[in-house]
Amino acid sequence: MNELAAPRAAEWVARESYGRLLAILSARTHDIAASESALAEAFARAFERWPSDGIPDQPDAWLLGVARHRKLDAWRHTRIQDAATQALLLLAGEVDVGTVDAAALPDERLRLLFVCAHPAIDAAARAPLMLQTMLGLDAGRMAGAFLTSPSTLGQRLVRAKARIRTAGISFEYPDARELPQRLQHVLEGIHAVYGNGWDDVDGADTLPRGLAAEAIELGRILCRLMPNEPEPPGLLALMLFSESRAAARLNDTGTYVPLDQQDMAGWDPDLLAQAEQHLRQATTMNSPGACQLEAAIQSAHCERRVGAPVAPETMVALYDNLLALRPGIGAEVSRACAIARARGHDVGLQALDAIAAGEVASYQPFWAARGHLLAAGGARAAARQAFDRAIGLSASAAVRAYLNGMSERL
Repeated sequence: MNELAAPRAAEWVARESYGRLLAILSARTHDIAASESALAEAFARAFERWPSDGIPDQPDAWLLGVARHRKLDAWRHTRIQDAATQALLLLAGEVDVGTVDAAALPDERLRLLFVCAHPAIDAAARAPLMLQTMLGLDAGRMAGAFLTSPSTLGQRLVRAKARIRTAGISFEYPDARELPQRLQHVLEGIHAVYGNGWDDVDGADTLPRGLAAEAIELGRILCRLMPNEPEPPGLLALMLFSESRAAARLNDTGTYVPLDQQDMAGWDPDLLAQAEQHLRQATTMNSPGACQLEAAIQSAHCERRVGAPVAPETMVALYDNLLALRPGIGAEVSRACAIARARGHDVGLQALDAIAAGEVASYQPFWAARGHLLAAGGARAAARQAFDRAIGLSASAAVRAYLNGMSERL
């Protein structure tokens, strides 16, 4: 075998099956950290054995079996049989290396996602915990995107896993009463991952943009695991609409381009088509949700690509409905901008200034929008002050340069 074939195969299995294998182990042991350790040893064993023995016909079943045996070997060595080991002994009756079709292995990932989104888990740990358990990303890979150090994020993840074990958080589906809120936590966690990637307008750091792709993969997984729920395809559509425009956010000179000025030829037609398909799938379930409405707003923005821009008042109505379902500062600012397009900059400015000052003091989009509306009304000095405030709050060099240009032109 080519010496590179085994590592590549192990990498492919890790990418395709890591979350599924970890979920199977964790669902039985209720110990994510111990399951991660056993699975890591199994992958290390694969790198040792596969170059000489060949890649097994069912590599993920092979890895699962090795992980189970490694845990049992550790128990025999220490003579300490904990609850996790007892669970793995039971698993021995379910999975035997080489005898089980990988397709027959249970998919426990949805349970694990709900565990990661449990209210007992620190909210700041939920999104990175989903990434780590589903896709195998470590703290060093994720820390920069979550604006923290690898050591801090690593400690946060360790505490979350310990909390799952010590609190005895059930690896079961939430009951009907708890399901909507728990699913909302899952959706928010995935969207937060995507937002961390989307905010990296400059593209100088590939890490955040890479996390945007990981979030989309999590969205696809959730859609497969919950085919009868409308909000997962709504969220996936929302992310795909945004992702389709990623390449058009900067022009050839690296200058930031706002949505209404982007070259639509730079939008990805395949991603747009996928987004529309998922949005249609969600809406056919006749259960409107916030993710679906946000995706519908993104779809409306894209309609000008085919020469059919959505009426401004329709955009206002979409934001009204979104705010009725899920109030938020971002939606309020966007609604004020939609009102400005529909009814004039002065009415939009009134809607913007009606937002509580304390809630937008450090919210960059508010100050950028206020600068635009003030400039449209001829209040040049006040507009420059708003743009300067937005510049100071922006982490993106490209956005700062764009806003600075707007301010200088005044």
